[in-house]
Amino acid sequence: MKYEEKTVKENYIYRGKILSLRCDDAILPDGKPCKREVVEHTGGATVLAETEAGIAFVRQYRYAYKEELYEIPAGKLNAGEDPVKAAARELSEETGLIADRLKLLTVLYPTPGYTDEKIYIYEAEGLNKGKEHLDEGEFLDTVYFPREEALAMVRDGRIRDGKTIAALFLSELAKKN
Repeated sequence: MKYEEKTVKENYIYRGKILSLRCDDAILPDGKPCKREVVEHTGGATVLAETEAGIAFVRQYRYAYKEELYEIPAGKLNAGEDPVKAAARELSEETGLIADRLKLLTVLYPTPGYTDEKIYIYEAEGLNKGKEHLDEGEFLDTVYFPREEALAMVRDGRIRDGKTIAALFLSELAKKN
C-alpha cells in the first residue's frame, strides 16, 4: 500500500459493550509520528425487506440524535457472528419477517475516518410472516412504505440514516439492471 500508516502502539481509552476507543501512536508514510483515534465496533447487518405492504422500516428513537428515525431493520454483530445470520435475526426480531434468502448488496464503511465498523447490507427474498420478538430494552414500531414513497422520503429528508439510504439506492439500481 502506497500510503500505509504503521501502528506503533494501540492505546485503549475505553472498552465498552458496543464499542471501544483507542488513541494509537502511529507513523505516517513520510516517517513522522502521529496519533490516530479509532472507534472499534463489531460491525452490523441490515436488511431491506419488501412485502406487498411496502418496504419494512422501523421507527426508533436514537439517543445520540435525540429524535426518532426511520431505518430498515438492523443490529450489531456479536463477536465472530456470521453477518447473514445477524441480518436474519434482526429482521425476525424487529419485524417478525422471515426471509428464505438474503442477498448481499454491499459492505458499507460508514465513517472510515475514525471507525473500523462495517455494515453488511442485504436484500431479503421470499418473505414469510412470523412474530416480532424485540430485545429487552428495545422500543420501536414496524411501518411499511411503498418503494416510491420511501425514495421520496430520502429526497425530502424524512429518511436520513446512511445504511438505509445506501440499501434503497443499491436495491433500486439492481432493479434497473
